[in-house]
Amino acid sequence: MGKAKRPNVKAYRSNKPYSKGPAANTKSRSSQKPTNGAKPPSPSVPFSSTDRILLVGEGDFSFSSSLLNAHGCTHLITTSYDKVSALRNKYPQAASNIAALEAEENCIVRYGVDATKLGKPGVVDGGGGGKEVKKGGFDKVVFNFPHVGGLTKDVNRQVRHNQELLVNFFKAALPLLAPSGLIIVTVFDGEPYELWNVRDLARHVGLKAERSFKFQASAYPGYQHARTLGNIEGGGGWKGVDRPARTYIFEVKEGEGAPRSRKRIEHSDSEDD
Repeated sequence: MGKAKRPNVKAYRSNKPYSKGPAANTKSRSSQKPTNGAKPPSPSVPFSSTDRILLVGEGDFSFSSSLLNAHGCTHLITTSYDKVSALRNKYPQAASNIAALEAEENCIVRYGVDATKLGKPGVVDGGGGGKEVKKGGFDKVVFNFPHVGGLTKDVNRQVRHNQELLVNFFKAALPLLAPSGLIIVTVFDGEPYELWNVRDLARHVGLKAERSFKFQASAYPGYQHARTLGNIEGGGGWKGVDRPARTYIFEVKEGEGAPRSRKRIEHSDSEDD
């Protein structure tokens, strides 16, 4: 969903080249059917109504709208890489979501924000969100389905481009966290996404995975996955919300930043290393 200009940094390469083979088994323990009549676990929603949340790389703003309307999260700064005109052309359905967000006193919508330049002044020409973002203090910084778009048809190069995007997003988001703040990233399961090595990328910039769990779009009423390149003309048959995906919760490593006072929260469908 999100997209940013390609930063000029060293990527963290995968240890294996991409190749099409048998489909990866992306079913996690949490997707197994319950036995002995047990009820399936409730979807994990790592947000609280009291959280101050920064969202980057939003497409049609339906995820932000769901946080507001379904989960009572009213302290939102939600941003899109696209400028207003481009966004409205790519996602005509965004208008109603934006209107709902802007009607809330403590919600701010910003356009033209580069996820790799957060905290930079201004929002013109790929700025980082202006003064609202620069002052930081966020409990959660969220990047759902980061992707640079179709920069190349070479899958291995595309993997490296997306690794660069994530590394620089992590670096930009770290200074904006409140004490015990978390960075939340959701990516699709399977190849080529597993080649991104999201956990390793985060570790290299001073983060560690607190937990991960299956992303369930149904936990966010009204949310629809928005393609980086925009809607498919005529509607199409591609449904991102039906594709298996995983959410990673990252915290600052001990000694890398502010003291960590947050107690670990266990979820029945978590799958930690």
